[in-house]
Amino acid sequence: MRATHLGAGSARWVWLMPLCLIAALLIGASVGETRIPLATVLEVLASKLGVIDHPLSTLDEAIVWHYRLARAVVAACCGAGLAVSGVILQALLRNSLADPYLLGISAGASTGAVTVTVAGLGAGMISMSMGAFAGALAAFSFVALLAHLAGGGQGVRGAGILILAGIAGAQLFNALTAFIIAHSANAEQARGIMFWLLGNLSAVRWPDAWLAMPVAGASLAVALSQVRSLDAFAFGAESAASLGVNLRATKGLLIGTAALATAVMVSITGAIGFVGLVVPHACRLLVGVRHRRLVPATALCGAVFMVLCDVVSRVVIPGQVLPIGVITALVGAPAFAYLMVRGRR
Repeated sequence: MRATHLGAGSARWVWLMPLCLIAALLIGASVGETRIPLATVLEVLASKLGVIDHPLSTLDEAIVWHYRLARAVVAACCGAGLAVSGVILQALLRNSLADPYLLGISAGASTGAVTVTVAGLGAGMISMSMGAFAGALAAFSFVALLAHLAGGGQGVRGAGILILAGIAGAQLFNALTAFIIAHSANAEQARGIMFWLLGNLSAVRWPDAWLAMPVAGASLAVALSQVRSLDAFAFGAESAASLGVNLRATKGLLIGTAALATAVMVSITGAIGFVGLVVPHACRLLVGVRHRRLVPATALCGAVFMVLCDVVSRVVIPGQVLPIGVITALVGAPAFAYLMVRGRR
């Protein structure tokens, strides 16, 4: 009886989340310093999608379509990509505290992106996203090597060593980023980059969305294709191997997916913390631990969470836009503390 009730409840959550995402996107396009009625937002969307042929106000079209909706879509893709990366890392490493931010992957991606854009590495032949991807892989490799040399393993001690290695890696790559900015950027560039590093969606437009959407979709598709492997890794690498999982190939695919999703999102929005940490745990309370439901639920919840955080960042201080990373930290830290206390109980 209890199992049947839990299954029905989790299925209801999975079906409800897409509706929540649509509502969040509409709120993101409507709410801001200049409030636009929902009817106007729907009219702009219908006109742009070819459903109706109606003359639009130039101002409403610019605000809703070219600015707010593009920003909301990028926020949703960023939230989904980071949340899925968190699910992947937590399953592979068997560590409930694993996420791209705490493991230094976001810091490494920031270093790679700044190295390409500010220091000019590659003389324009390497894109910002590719630089961020290389930095993310370098950071993860450094953290994994450091944890291995420190004698990390499974259990509480191994989890603690991995997080300490992640903190060390994040500090190292953050210091490298600051050094590159101080050495190669002028004062105006430095101010813009430091604001971007806290998480900034002010400059995103549809070209950024066309990059973020396929990456978020691909990371979700890869995770969905490997749900049985992720379930197997929850019991340890040895158990996964005994179940027929190709450890080397599967780990390479999943880690590469998490690093790529993190790198692309960081290159667009900057480093944003707590999304890949808090959202997967919250979704486990809603849909359970089986990745067949956990992966899509986490992607949708991450998308909704980021869009709503972006809305809050625009309205919490009148006339000023806060970095979205500040909002995710203010929401994510207490939420994670609550999840820890509730899980212990």
